[in-house]
Amino acid sequence: MAAINRAGEEERTVQKSFWMEHSKDLNVEAMMLDSRASDLDKEERPEVLSLLPPYKGKSILELGAGIGRFTGELAKEAGHVLALDFIEDVIKKNESVNGHFKNISFMCADVTSPDLMIEAESVDLIFSNWLLMYLSDNEVEKLAERMVKWSKVGGYIFFRESCFHQSGDSKRKTNPTHYREPRFYTKAFKEYQTYGGVGNSFELSLVTFKCIRAYVRNKKNQNQICWLWQKVKSTDDRGFQRFLDNVQYKSSGILRYERVFGEGFVSTGGIETTKEFVAKLELKPGQKVLDVGCGIGGGDFYMAENFDVDVVGIDLSINMISFALERAIGCKCSVEFEVADCTKKIYSDNTFAVIYSRDTILHIQDKPMLFRSFFKWLKPGGKLLITDYCKRSGTPSEEFAEYIKQRGYDLHDVEAYGQMLKDAGFYEVTAEDRTTQFLEVLQRELDAVEKDRDAFIKEFSKEDYDEIVGGWKAKLKRSSVGEQRWGLFMARKNDQIHQ
Repeated sequence: MAAINRAGEEERTVQKSFWMEHSKDLNVEAMMLDSRASDLDKEERPEVLSLLPPYKGKSILELGAGIGRFTGELAKEAGHVLALDFIEDVIKKNESVNGHFKNISFMCADVTSPDLMIEAESVDLIFSNWLLMYLSDNEVEKLAERMVKWSKVGGYIFFRESCFHQSGDSKRKTNPTHYREPRFYTKAFKEYQTYGGVGNSFELSLVTFKCIRAYVRNKKNQNQICWLWQKVKSTDDRGFQRFLDNVQYKSSGILRYERVFGEGFVSTGGIETTKEFVAKLELKPGQKVLDVGCGIGGGDFYMAENFDVDVVGIDLSINMISFALERAIGCKCSVEFEVADCTKKIYSDNTFAVIYSRDTILHIQDKPMLFRSFFKWLKPGGKLLITDYCKRSGTPSEEFAEYIKQRGYDLHDVEAYGQMLKDAGFYEVTAEDRTTQFLEVLQRELDAVEKDRDAFIKEFSKEDYDEIVGGWKAKLKRSSVGEQRWGLFMARKNDQIHQ
């Protein structure tokens, strides 16, 4: 215990001297450690604020408030803001800039100090921007515990960190910052539970987890990552997201799928079918593409790197997005990733030139509503391309019905699927049964896994190998008798002249 305490004291001393050095100039360039800070700030600050839940009249605890880049903005709507920072000159500067707001209290304090007393369940929103990366692993875990306790039930915790590597270009003699993998933060906050009273257990439910668009756009850099959590009763957490991450798309399962589909892919045919289908979209430089169910990002990197488009990839699985962000490092292309539920996500009308989705919408029960959203989100003349599992018309066999139920799928025949797109307002709808191609791809993938049996088992396990081989053989059987089908769907939104 003494060793941990000593390590903690050393960490605080190192971080304090780092920030004493870098806060001599109390300006945005010094705080953001970047010569382009003023331009970035104009784009990034509104973006970060837009990611927060409504906070009008609410109590906000701002940790690591710095010179107040966000403090004043938060105070415009909040009921009360407690702005806290551990460098005295910095918090004084914040007070000199934002002290005219009567609903802000300023405090010089260290978030890791046991003397910092915040009342339990007293805060609606805890906000921090670049804080945890200046704490040790142990300090992050302890602070996560305290943040959950300070939050009201139903309250939110938002934090943003630099992951993987340095982002700003300021010269630094030493750099004690911890550029962690995002999964460290996700795990630290996801796995923490708090118990309040008899049988009351609370935890954090992930609302969103994404990279900051301003850095993707301006620096082709996906390392600026933020999280928004909500404190909920343990029984209230998102069941389907948990199923995806703990059952269908466990980390080991994702890597296993990738081994079959090829690097970067977790959908049928990997790069080969991606090239074929993306060619149909006739992408143009600068177009904005939404990939629904982006998986670990292979298709998004392919589109961005080869066609110079801006891609937004969303997926409900935290594990998928974690892998996608890791793969994005060093790619220098305009791809941003976000954990999001496409049935709840809201985009402005006429945002995207293309919406693309591969073998994902089978999870969605209310497809007509989703397709109406797609229609609104597309620009006039915009294109939609979907591949998805389908079934033959009529009643499925008992065995196939059980498989659909066990997976939680919602399957339609190819024609009915195409009709749903027409009903949503799309025109030039094509609905192709690609089951023959599906069978060829499945067989090729199965042959490759069986040929590579020993290496596959060495990398994963005999159980993993048997599951993949058994699963692919079952898909081949269902598809060869015509029960399971594979559909390719393309559609367009009318241009303005025809609307």
